[in-house]
Amino acid sequence: MSHKTIKIALIGNPNTGKTSVFNQLTGLNQKVGNYPGITVEKKQGSAKLPDNHRGIIIDLPGTYSLNASSLDENVAVELLLNKNDKDFPDVAVVVTDVENLKRNLLLFTQIKDLEIPTILVINMSDRMEYKGISLDIPYLEEHLKTKIALVSSRKGHGIEALRALIVNYKSLSSESCLHASTIDVDYFNSLRQAFPGQLLYKLWLVITQDVNFSNLPRIEVENHSFAKTKPELKRLQQKETIKRYQFINDVLKVGYTVDATVAKDLRSRLDRVLTHKVFGYLIFFGILLLIFQAIFDWSSVPMDFIDGAFTDLSAYANEHLPPGVFTNLISQGIIPGIGGIVIFIPQIAILFLFISVLEESGYMSRVVFLMDKIMRKFGLSGKSIVPLISGTACAIPAIMATRNIENWKERLITILVTPFTTCSARLPVYTIIISLVIPNEKVLGIFNMQGLTLMLLYLLGFTAAIVSAYILNKILKIKAKTFFVIEMPNYKLPLSKNVLYNVIEKTKAFVFGAGKIILAISIILWFLASYGPGRNFTHAEEIVTAQHTEAPISDHDLENEIASFKLENSYIGLLGRGIEPVIKPLGYDWKIGIAIISSFAAREVFVGTLATIYSVGDSENETTIKNKMAAEIHPDTGEKVFNLAAGVSLLLFYAFALQCASTLAITKKETNSWKWPMIQLFSMSGFAYLTAFIAYQILK
Repeated sequence: MSHKTIKIALIGNPNTGKTSVFNQLTGLNQKVGNYPGITVEKKQGSAKLPDNHRGIIIDLPGTYSLNASSLDENVAVELLLNKNDKDFPDVAVVVTDVENLKRNLLLFTQIKDLEIPTILVINMSDRMEYKGISLDIPYLEEHLKTKIALVSSRKGHGIEALRALIVNYKSLSSESCLHASTIDVDYFNSLRQAFPGQLLYKLWLVITQDVNFSNLPRIEVENHSFAKTKPELKRLQQKETIKRYQFINDVLKVGYTVDATVAKDLRSRLDRVLTHKVFGYLIFFGILLLIFQAIFDWSSVPMDFIDGAFTDLSAYANEHLPPGVFTNLISQGIIPGIGGIVIFIPQIAILFLFISVLEESGYMSRVVFLMDKIMRKFGLSGKSIVPLISGTACAIPAIMATRNIENWKERLITILVTPFTTCSARLPVYTIIISLVIPNEKVLGIFNMQGLTLMLLYLLGFTAAIVSAYILNKILKIKAKTFFVIEMPNYKLPLSKNVLYNVIEKTKAFVFGAGKIILAISIILWFLASYGPGRNFTHAEEIVTAQHTEAPISDHDLENEIASFKLENSYIGLLGRGIEPVIKPLGYDWKIGIAIISSFAAREVFVGTLATIYSVGDSENETTIKNKMAAEIHPDTGEKVFNLAAGVSLLLFYAFALQCASTLAITKKETNSWKWPMIQLFSMSGFAYLTAFIAYQILK
């Protein structure tokens, strides 16, 4: 066989360990994007194969069958049916779970009917002995007409055998396992005669699915005398499913046996505790407490190191680069701006570490089940919990996840309230403000007050989401009811490699995604803060010096006053002064106002903006951003800018405001209207302003 690149589609039911197999095959050679024209995540990786072959692996969204019921599942169907797609696979690798093989094989038999070379991966083989499971691999291969890779992605067993099977994919049988056309022989014979150039099962899927690839318009079939109504087609689909399970049962009677005396059931005992109506909530609350304590306690040392390193780097650049505009841009604009986001890498990584562990262990599904009992009272679908919980990472994929909610109004409510959930982009704002205004002290000698405050903000955002949902439910008068169905995966020890990959991938996406925006905004802000119109800016040195002719001050203090005067009369200073009357009742000065406006591009830009503004004119750059913010004084009152009242006001503003243009864009795309994102923007921002105003006026 000549050396070539092999295109591989990795497909399987949710919770079969498909991601673990993907990670084993690709390592860190992964990239994440979106499928063209839609906002469904596309994960692709490169794998080294035997004989110098290279595999391009596309990790398709999890799907239970080719009878698609969501946009995610449609992605898998459309790719497998469209040979003209550039990603159409040379071979399909179907990942199954050894404990749920019967259910998983439904999808496998459908893909075999498409006559695509298919490899069956039976994953989690390390649990076979524990569960008393025995497999007759030769028998299964013969009757399923495929080659089987028995794999433990957790321990790395069977991965090399899978690589070898992929390289030899041309030797795989493309014959179907069974003939689904026997469910209605006359109908399928009519289809075969009317469209002789089409693969029969592919034609059946085109007729029954809402797919967008085919050059065969559905109307051509519907106009034929043998065409069937939608209810008739639905009944045929049910017959097809029954026939497939009959075949699967017959095969597994011989090829798959379970010794009930060996199997041990730890899962049911754990579920009784973790989903208990009292203990379940206490355990979940305790886990949240642990997460937020860790975010502050574990990250303090690396954050201090990063903060000091960027301060030193800025000072080094200022001292060793030739004096001039370019050096000022580097030392006062780019380095402080980027440093304002890099400093939060430890906290972001810790957050994603805990989320990854909870997902990998199977506990997150229990949380979803547990919280469904509460959410129903507020008019949300049980499936709304998934977006609300995943919103702790980012609102954008969380809003995309609402596509699994069948009822449109329930889905709309979930889309509108999900941004209240505290996302990782708010974390930099929260942590810097909390560290400035909340004492770093222990409560009861155990709990860090800063960690408790952070957890309170997360709970506050979640509470705002469900209360808003309740109000919207009454306004929109939702009457339709849906049933909540969720699969409870088996408990398992988190695989360190999967957790590591997920933390690296998510943190990298956060840093580089925010970094692009911050770099652009830092350059713009530096320019606006370094230049200004009129005499006050151009003759700042003369004006300030003249003010101290009778009472001279030190050269250092004079230099600081000149820099401050120039900043106030720069373009950004004039803009900030213009909006100051609007934000002053909230306890903010014009610099905070500029940071709020710029953070509309991305919430985390808030800290980077202040880092850039405070660095402009600072020729020494020897003070960290945190210390600069702590030392900032109101010139009129002499009070600290970041005091308790202003700090709490800021925290509440960012807890409720929709400071994210990307969230608006995804809401527009998902609702196909600007009406809902505008309602989202003005209602959340108005509520944030009012809450921040009340808090400041009470606390000041």
